[in-house]
Amino acid sequence: LKVIAIDEQLRVIYEDNVHFDKNLPEFKTQGGVYIHSDRLTVTSPVLMWVKALDMILEKMKSSGFNFSQVRALSGAGQQHGSVYWKKGSIQILKSASSELPLHQSLKGCFSVSDSPIWMDSSTASQCRALEKAVGGAQHLASVTGSRAYERFTGNQIAKIYSQNPEVYKQTERISLVSSFAASLFLGTYAPIDYSDGSGMNLLQIWEKAWSKSCLDACAPGLEERLGCPVPSHSVLGPISPYYSQRYGFSPDCKIVAFTGDNPASLAGMRLQEGDIAISLGTSDTLFLWIQEPTPALEGHILCNPVDSQTYMALLCFKNGSLMRERIRDDCASGSWDEFAKALSSTVAGNNGNLGFYFDVMEITPEAVGIHRFNRDNQKVSNFPKEVEIRALIEGQFMAKRIHAEKLGYKVCK
Repeated sequence: LKVIAIDEQLRVIYEDNVHFDKNLPEFKTQGGVYIHSDRLTVTSPVLMWVKALDMILEKMKSSGFNFSQVRALSGAGQQHGSVYWKKGSIQILKSASSELPLHQSLKGCFSVSDSPIWMDSSTASQCRALEKAVGGAQHLASVTGSRAYERFTGNQIAKIYSQNPEVYKQTERISLVSSFAASLFLGTYAPIDYSDGSGMNLLQIWEKAWSKSCLDACAPGLEERLGCPVPSHSVLGPISPYYSQRYGFSPDCKIVAFTGDNPASLAGMRLQEGDIAISLGTSDTLFLWIQEPTPALEGHILCNPVDSQTYMALLCFKNGSLMRERIRDDCASGSWDEFAKALSSTVAGNNGNLGFYFDVMEITPEAVGIHRFNRDNQKVSNFPKEVEIRALIEGQFMAKRIHAEKLGYKVCK
């Protein structure tokens, strides 16, 4: 959990973090999560998140941070995680005593103690059922922006309902991680915002309303458990009195809707229409501001957090930096300097030599293996080292462009 405070000139005046594994060892997480014995189910303890919030605010207080100067706060949460509030929890949230840390007041508030998160892939059967119920994968993508994905919230809710109908029955509200965090500050249930809501397989991205057929396919009585979605830049209301009493926040401090981490990146990078951003991480992520999206079976279309009338597209490529590092080790003695020299010694277009490099099963497209082609479009088993390096980089970036164009992105000539 990270906090950052900025002034009106966007200068950073404070930052800090709480590390789940190190600072909250009592929860025994690894990387902030529990990977279950089936290796498919991945969860995080909800109370760990609440306790981390208590901890970070106490750290700020003891460092002398002046909470009374805070005019507004907002946040971002990992997309696709979900939190299940037990019946009656809203009263506890509204009336939490400022004498107690929040995690003590809320410890009995969750019908599911370990939240399913974005790494979970245990809902394959629910995904197939959802696609079947609404007329196929492409139709689901056309309505909600994505085909059915195992980590998406609708499918996670469907699994909880089918495996634990009693637990579902005891649940009065379902939050995303983002709206859950906003609820803690608001002192009442915060609505889900359009952008993060687009990562659930439940929201009609064009109408900005829940899809009845998707809700019905996942669980009964789901609409009232989700509440009405709102634009991502909505002011939700003033901060809960709990924070004024315990930390000295001004009662006028405004809570702005929280959103998912990917939409927040688009907003934070200050992307504008036509812009494209690429994050070169373990996985490569591409996100772009898009006016007229064409949802496809690969990639995701989300509502734009900055402008509710437009969209953002998101593409994830699993074979990112790990693939580049492997080719660097094989072809450049493990040195990025040598890698860069080899790259600049070859010409753009690589004389027609092209490669696709997937050490692990790729997401976009679903493919695996190393595939090399020479200028005559014949498959070959190897390339000279410098050709290999350029083939990797050019192949990765061409794939990004091709898949972005499939989603409706137009590259200006």
